[in-house]
Amino acid sequence: MYEELRKSVCDANLMLPVYDLVTLTWGNVSGIDRDTGVVAIKPSGVEYTELTPDKIVLLNLDGKIFKDSLNPSSDTPTHLELYRSFKGIKGICHTHSAYATTWAQACREIPCLGTTAADYFYGNVPVTDVMTKEQIETDYELNTGKVIVERFKDIDPMQMPAVLVANHGPFTWGDNAAKAVETAMVLEQVAKMALGTLLINPEQKEITKVLLDKHYLRKHGENAYYGQN
Repeated sequence: MYEELRKSVCDANLMLPVYDLVTLTWGNVSGIDRDTGVVAIKPSGVEYTELTPDKIVLLNLDGKIFKDSLNPSSDTPTHLELYRSFKGIKGICHTHSAYATTWAQACREIPCLGTTAADYFYGNVPVTDVMTKEQIETDYELNTGKVIVERFKDIDPMQMPAVLVANHGPFTWGDNAAKAVETAMVLEQVAKMALGTLLINPEQKEITKVLLDKHYLRKHGENAYYGQN
């Protein structure tokens, strides 16, 4: 059942160690079939070397797990909240990759300092508010999703496919599970470049609006011309 969805999500999860985005099992990827509302996600605590499509967990947007499934990732309520709130996304990736997580632990957004970032992110990568004691002690994972959604109340998640959860780490998303992982890989490189840039020149300013628009819109705008038809 949902073999293609399971395989695509399994393959996307297996990309995480290939791209050096995870240590041990510190990460997960999910995907959704928007026609049926079925979500597929990595099982909790399963090593990547042991991950196969049949172990990918299926559930609906209300969190009801399909019969005979393994336990889903502990971050599942976060994924489900993002799918419910960001209707255009079809894949989500969460990691604790070193550089992006460094910015998240510092509770600092990643500034858009150059065209590499501007090709993927339309501005600074935002960081959420620090979660309250009540949010942490009650429905922690669900509230993680809610603080992300709250941070995006004035941001288009399709133009900014990434967020840093304060004191925690990055979440990325996209048109499918593989695209969410690709964005996580780009985010990690952008985070590394930003840190290096500010170490060399702490006074470096963000990219100009005109250059940001040029690079982002030539790939993602209405009149985009990057790549092949």
